[in-house]
Amino acid sequence: MARTRLAALFAAVLVCAPAAGLAAPKAVTPEIQKDAWAQSWWMPRHQQKVEEAKQRQGKVDLLMIGDSITQSWEGAGKKVWEEFYGRRNAFNIGFSGDRTEQVIWRLQNGEVEGIAPKLVVLMIGTNNTGHRADKAEETAAGVRMILDELKARMPKAKVLLLAIFPRGEKPTDKGRVLNDAINTRIAAFADNQRVFFLDVGPKFLKEDGTLPKDLMPDFLHPNETGYRIWAEAMEPAIAKLMGE
Repeated sequence: MARTRLAALFAAVLVCAPAAGLAAPKAVTPEIQKDAWAQSWWMPRHQQKVEEAKQRQGKVDLLMIGDSITQSWEGAGKKVWEEFYGRRNAFNIGFSGDRTEQVIWRLQNGEVEGIAPKLVVLMIGTNNTGHRADKAEETAAGVRMILDELKARMPKAKVLLLAIFPRGEKPTDKGRVLNDAINTRIAAFADNQRVFFLDVGPKFLKEDGTLPKDLMPDFLHPNETGYRIWAEAMEPAIAKLMGE
């Protein structure tokens, strides 16, 4: 409990930084996606998801939130998604390239308006690592803000908070090390009443800790086999938390 309170307090300090004349970290400052490569599709996708949420009020039981790894349930993971989640009234609001601040903005701007899922699956932060090498505590504070937004907007929903997947081929990869540091911090956010933490990362790794290219060809994004490993690893937790 002490670690959880400390993490929450740290997040509050970061959020309140502007009041003290300090600039808040980007990870906790809501912002649209500004990367040039995403300009043609990011806002249209957001608008599409807002409309879909309106149309699906009362018909979303499982919500998945994240970045490209989550969005690609619509691509490389599509077949596995249909098998595991097609019957569960699932809604995917993963956006390629998103960092914690984009997720905060999207939650504040209509993507979950009016829906009341039983369970939210959240994984975010690897782009904070890969794009800016944000400090682990800053990314963790962004995750904390997302959890607070979810609590405010859908207080009855349980949250399955996933550890960020391993990235880079070797355990010593800088991105892997930073993601591990973030995961250590966000694990403390689980209260096992509303928020539950699950690390499925080891399922992807060889005994020596290397990440096989035949599961994540770019050492970041799963292929179809990787999505099946992910789904199978989550299934017991999802079934339990959804009350099945």
